[in-house]
Amino acid sequence: QVQLLESGGGLVQPGGSLRLSCLASGITFRIGDMGWYRQAPGKQRELVASITRGGFISYVDSVKGRFTISRDSAKNTVSLQMNSLNPDDTAAYYCNVKHDYYGVDYWGQGTQVTVSS
Repeated sequence: QVQLLESGGGLVQPGGSLRLSCLASGITFRIGDMGWYRQAPGKQRELVASITRGGFISYVDSVKGRFTISRDSAKNTVSLQMNSLNPDDTAAYYCNVKHDYYGVDYWGQGTQVTVSS
């Protein structure tokens, strides 16, 4: 059974940094895209950053220059380095991986990131 275990969330002051990590276990297929989504209260879930198997990366405009996504395909991990955090970044962050052939989505349970002074 596929499980995505996220870690690294927490409370941080504005301007601070956090690093989120996600480990996918129970994988019996080739993973395609890996990414991070977030959902703030009362808002829709949005794609924050994604990375393809070939290393092509995309970010939502609001995090460009502040967040960095990376993956280790051999270890089935994806990370998100978040710098210069601001209160608008407060949300539950979800790890996502896609089946490379069928495109099926797998999700983590989410990790809370709160940016507040």
